[in-house]
Parts: sequence; structure tokens; C-alpha cells
Amino acid sequence: MSDACCGPTHADTAEPDHGPARLWHVRELQCAATAAVLLAAGWVLGRAGIGPAATALELVAVVVAASTFAPGALRNLRHRRVGVGTLMTIAAVGAVALGQYPEAAMLGILFSIAEGLEHYAVTRTRRGLRALLSLVPPTATVLRDGRETMVAPDDLALGDRMLLRPGERAATDGVIRVGRTSLDLSAITGESVPVEAGPGDELYAGAINGGGAIEVEVTAVAADSSLARIVHIVEEAQDRKGAGQRLADTIAKPLVPAIMILAALVAGIGSVFGDPMLWIERALVVLVAASPCALAISVPLTVVAAIGASSRHGALIKGGAALEELGRIRVVALDKTGTLTRNTPQVVAIVTASGTSEAEILSAAAALEARSEHPLAAAILAAATLPVTPASDVTAVPGHGLTGTLDGSALRLGKPGWIDAGALAADVAGLQEAGATVVIVERDGSALGAIAVRDELRPEAPEAVDRLRHLGVDVAMLTGDNQRTAHALAADAGIITVHAELLPEDKANLLPVLADGRRVAMVGDGINDAPALATADVGIAMGAMGTDVAIETADVALMGEDLRHLPQVLAHARRARRIMVQNIGFSLAIITVLIPLAATGVLGLATVVFIHEFAEVLVIANAIRAARSSTLPGLTSAPATAGPVHVSVAPAVHALSDACCPPAQPASSRSANSRSEAAGVVTDLPIAMPRPQAPTESNGCDCCPEEELSPPSAAHRKPGERISGPSQLSGFR
Repeated sequence: MSDACCGPTHADTAEPDHGPARLWHVRELQCAATAAVLLAAGWVLGRAGIGPAATALELVAVVVAASTFAPGALRNLRHRRVGVGTLMTIAAVGAVALGQYPEAAMLGILFSIAEGLEHYAVTRTRRGLRALLSLVPPTATVLRDGRETMVAPDDLALGDRMLLRPGERAATDGVIRVGRTSLDLSAITGESVPVEAGPGDELYAGAINGGGAIEVEVTAVAADSSLARIVHIVEEAQDRKGAGQRLADTIAKPLVPAIMILAALVAGIGSVFGDPMLWIERALVVLVAASPCALAISVPLTVVAAIGASSRHGALIKGGAALEELGRIRVVALDKTGTLTRNTPQVVAIVTASGTSEAEILSAAAALEARSEHPLAAAILAAATLPVTPASDVTAVPGHGLTGTLDGSALRLGKPGWIDAGALAADVAGLQEAGATVVIVERDGSALGAIAVRDELRPEAPEAVDRLRHLGVDVAMLTGDNQRTAHALAADAGIITVHAELLPEDKANLLPVLADGRRVAMVGDGINDAPALATADVGIAMGAMGTDVAIETADVALMGEDLRHLPQVLAHARRARRIMVQNIGFSLAIITVLIPLAATGVLGLATVVFIHEFAEVLVIANAIRAARSSTLPGLTSAPATAGPVHVSVAPAVHALSDACCPPAQPASSRSANSRSEAAGVVTDLPIAMPRPQAPTESNGCDCCPEEELSPPSAAHRKPGERISGPSQLSGFR
């Protein structure tokens, strides 16, 4: 705050969990309190007639109060950087030169208080996010050489076998190898319903084992667990700039030198036509009145608070740009499979021919599907309760179905049309109208029956769609499924606008049409819908927990599977954006009103200092409101823990005070994709991470080297910037 353009606010850039734990621990506030006591003592001595001692105490108060910002301002001047701290330093020195010691001390005290409150607010917000790491237990039990051993989370190694008893939290990510249980993931995904898990299922750091004892193979060290990566990604995202912050920067950057020129003009011109000392004093007052302190922090502090609050409710928002765009969304396009539905097809009905039982039909179908990996096969095999005898000579007929032989009989399984439904035609048509995928089972040329499989709608989908409509958001469904299935499922969800039988590139090309000039968000699974996610103003990945590609490429990642997180995060983003606009408007209004009053002598230095710094405190308090987020019924937020952190995590770049230079990308973030790359997952998707263009003009910042500027990514796209073209969208069919 003390330097609105390219200068660090605070000398200490300690990690948020090592910052001031209490308000009275903040250095700026301690200096302000000390200076206030000295100033009060000087006032008492002055009233007692001890003038020299009173003056000495007032000067000491000035020095103590200015120690929080003057040294930094002088360091920045050596690098030819001029910011708000420079203006305040000049004003304080000028007031001392004019003999206005109490006014100079008051300026330093109030400015230090505002700085300290900002520092504390940012630290507290970040510490609330870091509290997620305290969900990791202080020790973990591992099985080594046949014995149970207690180790610290940071000592866990890949391949270790971790023992998790009922009620214990997982210290890192892993895969369950022995045992079945139910897992409480509410602290991570925001969903209160436990998840059943068994051998082969993934387990994430911070999950609570609610059932029997399980053995888990460690797949990530604690510092690289899903929980640690969430904290690291969100902390980096909090420093990314959005359109509102860029607007504040655009105003604040030229405003600082303009204020100095204005003050010089007031002093120079006024001295020619009047008392020089009077006009120099007014110039100092103008210097304070026009300082863009509140403007410089109006957006960054709101972004920090809002993104931190969203992360505790199971939603990762990738920076200020994504947050602001999310607050402007008026159209939401939903993918069907895995977003509106569970992505787990189930057998919903079986139609039998005369003299045939359901068990007989399922047995024949399962025999053909026994070695198939098709989603329909999984549904049929799950419904077959009897032991399955695989058919022989099984052959897949592309686009139609399967053929094979079982016990000397020829079997066929396929879609209606390829196999004649015969007397079952009316029942098959009815099931298809209901949105089910129907396959017919035939033996020796006669239809045994039909099996209807459907990927069921998420139970919370209608409520989520209804909440989106109450927010004034138009909802559409985009799917590659057939028209009848799509419309049947959309009707159940309450969605009117349906586009079916779409290829991935068709979804991307359709988004601008749906938007019709408005902001549009695409909600998908983060991989199959990559073209549409990248083309939309905001790409939102559903169920992204543990999916590196989804977390890295989407603008917003919903960690859980509950669709109600979507209206919750949209409402929160809108509220945060309103707070940003309020802060920018209020900050500009204060400057606009104070400058003429200061230049004409209506307000003195003490009054202007008080009003200016009080306005700054109001902006800080308003920004902190963005940290509050309401939780919908059925969802939950991460528990507010205050325990010690037992794992290490790479620090985020702290650049809130830098209003024109983006944070330099740390080495740790450049290697953030190492896990997914090691697993063979390509995360550098060209459509999700647009190729940087060669700069054609200056970046508009005279104090930052060009090489420090990070290349654009999906979270840094300019508002309204789209990525299109069939050449970029190929390969995702």
C-alpha cells in the first residue's frame, strides 16, 4: 500500500502462518501506538509550559511513526521508483520544515495504522487458507519391515504403506490397497456425504477414515499432496491481477507523479501571487489528499479475501481475473456426462420376451460384455448377480454391438435396428423416449429381451439449475449424446436449452452463439471438454480433486462432485465484484472531493490526514467482507482450525503492494506440473494455455524488466478473449 507502483510495502515477507498472530503484534501498529503515546506526552508537556521537551517528544513521535514507510520510500527512490510512501514522506518532511510537528506525527501515525491494518488483514486471510494444512496430522503410521512405525508427514516416502485407523486423517495422498471404508472429504471438497472406498480407490490428504482400518500406498510426498497443492495454487492465484485491479493500477500509476506535479504547481503559482509559506503548506495538504492509498489496495485485498473464502468451500478460483469474470457471468453451459450426471451408467429396466427371465437375459449379455471396457459393459456386469461365464469368439461390430458363442448358441448384443426388436419394439421405443440407452439381446436369431441403461441425473442438479436461474443466469446443456436422451435428462433437470450430438469442437463453436454478447461459463470435467473450457470466458472444471489437468487448466476448479457448488461460487464472485466496484468508486470519490478542498485551504493538513486515512480503513474493512461466504444446505466448509502446520509447502509470491508489476514466477511453480508429467499426463494443452504472442507495444510499466512478466495463461486471458479455430480444436474428438 505504501508504494502504489512497484515497491514493496513491507520489509518482511514472512510466510502467512509466521506473520503477526494478533493485532498488537503488527509492527506498524506498534510504531503507531508508540508514536501516539509520545505525541500525547508532548501535548501534556506543552500545556504545562515545558516547550523544548514537548517539541522534542513531538519530533521523536514523527520519527517513530515515519519509520514504517519512510525507509522503504527512500530505498525506492534509489531505484527511481515513486509511490504513495514517497508522497507521505515528502508531506511529513514538509510539515516538519514548516514547524507543524503534531500534524507530521499525526500523518505518520494514521498512515501506519492503515498500513498495519492492511498487513494484518492480508496475513489473517492467508492464514485462514493455510489452516487447511493443519488438517494434516502431526504423525502418520507406516508399515516398514513388518512393524508399525510413527513418522512425521514430511518423512513419508513414495511407496510407503500407510496404516489409517478409524477416525484418523490421511497425512498425504495415496491409493487404498487393503480394506474398505467410508471417507469424509468435507474439508477438501465441501461435501458432507461420506464416500465409500475400497482397494484401488484414491485417498487424499486431510480425508478422515470413517470405517475400518485400511492400508494406503503413498503416491505423493506430503509437501506435494493434493491439500498442499491447493494451498499453493490458491496463494499464487490471489496475486494474479484482474480487470478491476488493472483499472486501479491504470489510475494509480500515473496519479502518483501527477500529484507531485500538481503539488509543485500549487506551491509555485500560489507563491507568486500570495504568501509562499501558506501555499507551500497547501501544496503539502494536496499531496496527502490526492495520495491513492485506498485505490491501490481496493482490489487486491478483496481478491485475497474472496479467493481464500472460496477455497475453504471447495472451489479454487485462479486469480483476480477469473474472479471478476466469474462475477460477470450471465450464461452457463453445462456438459451432461459427469457434470449433470454421475458418469456411472446403471441398468434401469429389463424387458423380457415371452418365456425368458431377467436373469437369463443379464447372463447372456454379461457373457458377451465380460471382457469389454465400455461403460455400458460395466453397468450390465454390475447388474448381473450370478457368476459370469465369458462367451467365446466374441467380436465387436463397430457402431452396432457384439457377437459371440455360449454353450453352442450364437449370441448377439446391440442397438435396436441392428437387431430386430420384434414384439419388444414398443417397449424399446418407450425406454428410449425416457432417455435410456437400450441394447437388445438375441440368441440363435430370437430376441431374448432388452436392457435399458442410463447415466442417472445427479439428485442435486434440479436444485442447482433453479438456483442459477434465481441468480439471473441462463442455463444450457451441451452434450454429444443423442437428442432423445439429452432432452429427457434436460427436462428432469429443468433445462430448456439443449444442444445434443455435438463434437468437442462443436461445443466450443457454439458458446459465442449462446453468449450473445454476454459473459459465458462452460462447466465440464476438465479434460474431455477442454476446447469449450478454454473458449468460454470462464472455464469451470467439476470434480477436479486430484486431477492435475483440471486444476491447472481451468479458471475455476470445483473440487467436489456436488453441482450446488456452482451457484454458490457464482454468488460469491458477484458479491466480491460488487465490493471491488464499491472500493474503487469510494476511493476515487475521496480523492476528487479532497483535492479542491485542500488546494483552496478549506481543509488543513490534520483534517485531510484524518479523512484520508479513515477512508483507507473503510476500504480495508469493506474488502474483508469478501472473506465471508454463505454455505448452502447440504454443503460444508473446511473446519476453522488453528493448530500447527505439520507439512511444508512452497511459498506464494507476495506482490499485493505492487500495483503495476506482476509477481515473478517462482521456480517451484514452474515445476508444479512435475507429478502429472511424471505420470505421463500432458498438461500443456495448447487450447487451455494460449501461446504467448510477441509483444507489439510496451507493457506500460517503466520499473519492471520485461523478462519478469509472466506469459499469459488460461487464468490470465483478457476479458472477452476467445480461443477458436478448428486447427486448435482438433484431436479432442
